[in-house]
Amino acid sequence: MTPAARVQAAIEVIDDFLTGRSGEMALTAWARRSRYAGSGDRAAVRDHVYDALRHLRSYAACGGGMSGRPIMIAALRQQGIDPQSIFTGDRFAPETLSAKEQEQSDFSSEAEQFDIPDWLWPIWCQDLTDDAQLVAGNLRQRAPVFLRVNIARTTREAASQKLRDESINTEIHPSVPTALKVIDGARKVAQSDSYRQGLVELQDASSQASVCALISEIKGPVLDYCAGGGGKALALAAWLGKKVHAHDALASRMKDLPVRAKRAQADIVLKTTDQIQQTKYGLVFCDVPCSGSGAWRRDPSGKWRLGADQLNDLLISQFDILSNAAALVSPNGVLLYATCSVLDRENGQHISRFLKQHSHWSLVKSQQFFPGSDGDGFFFAVLQNG
Repeated sequence: MTPAARVQAAIEVIDDFLTGRSGEMALTAWARRSRYAGSGDRAAVRDHVYDALRHLRSYAACGGGMSGRPIMIAALRQQGIDPQSIFTGDRFAPETLSAKEQEQSDFSSEAEQFDIPDWLWPIWCQDLTDDAQLVAGNLRQRAPVFLRVNIARTTREAASQKLRDESINTEIHPSVPTALKVIDGARKVAQSDSYRQGLVELQDASSQASVCALISEIKGPVLDYCAGGGGKALALAAWLGKKVHAHDALASRMKDLPVRAKRAQADIVLKTTDQIQQTKYGLVFCDVPCSGSGAWRRDPSGKWRLGADQLNDLLISQFDILSNAAALVSPNGVLLYATCSVLDRENGQHISRFLKQHSHWSLVKSQQFFPGSDGDGFFFAVLQNG
C-alpha cells in the first residue's frame, strides 16, 4: 500500500469507529476485508488510527469536522506533512482537498484542545488541579511498552540479554525492580521464546510497582480479588514466592489464566465467590474496575466511550468492592486497592472515606502515578487491618 492508501484506510477505520465500534474492532473489520494488506501496512494503518483516536477532538476541530477525512487532514498537518501531497485523488488515495478543507480551524474550548470529553473536563480539572493539562497532553502520546520479568525463574539482566538475542532491545526501569522498557522490537515480543517460555509478560511498569510495594512478608494466604486475565496474580506469585488464589466476579475473564500460570510455572488456584468467603487472607489485592483514564493512550476508545452515568456506577462499585474485600482480610493482614485511573474520586477519596468508616484500619502507603515515559497512570494504596 502507498502512504496515501494507508491514510485512506485510516479514514475508513475512523469513520467505522465513529459509528460506535471500538477502535480495535474497527481495525479488525478493516483487516478482514483487506487481505491484500501486509503486516507493515496493517501496522501503519493502526498507528494512524490510534494517533487519531488519542487526538480525536483536537484533530476534528483543526480539520473542520468529526469524521475520518478532516481528522486525518489535521493529523498530517500535526506530523508536518502537507495534506495535499497525500490527498491527490490518485488510485486508492483520498480525493483532493476542497478550498474549505485547506483552511485551518481553532479550538472552541479547553476540553476540545486537550482531547477530553466536555462533561469530564470540569471533573478532570477538579481532581487533577495543576496537573490537568499535563496529564491530558501525556495521554495523547504513544505509550511505551514494558515487560515484567518473571523473577521466580530469571533475573532482569538475563532476561534482557535473552531478549536482545531475539532482536528485542530493552533497558532497565529506573525504579521498578521487575520492569524492562522495550526500546526496539516491541512487535516481536509475543512471538519470542522469552515470552512463550514464561520468562517475561507484557505488563505496564506502574502496575508492576503496586506489586513491588509489598515489601514485608505476607503471613497467610494471598488473594487476587479482581483477577481478570491474571496479570496481577502472576506478578504476585513471582514477587512473593507464594501460591495465589485468583477470583473474579465474572469467572470467564480468568479462562486463560491456567495456561498463563503453567507457562510461568506459577502456583495459581482459581476460586469461586463461595470458596473465598471461607478463608481469611493475609493479603487481598484489589485492582478494581475503573475508568481506565491512566491508560487511555493505550486504549483511547475508552476515553470517548466513558459517560457520566458509567463513571458514577464505577464509583459505587469500587467502594463496594473495597469494603467487601476488607472483610476477607485477617487481623494484621494487608489490603491493596489499585486502579489504572488518574481521577482522585476513584482513588484517594475512596481511601479517605474507607478509613473514616473503619478506624481499626490504617494507611501504610499510597502512590499516584501519572502517564509518562516510565509508565501509565496508576494508583495504589496499601492498607493494614489493625
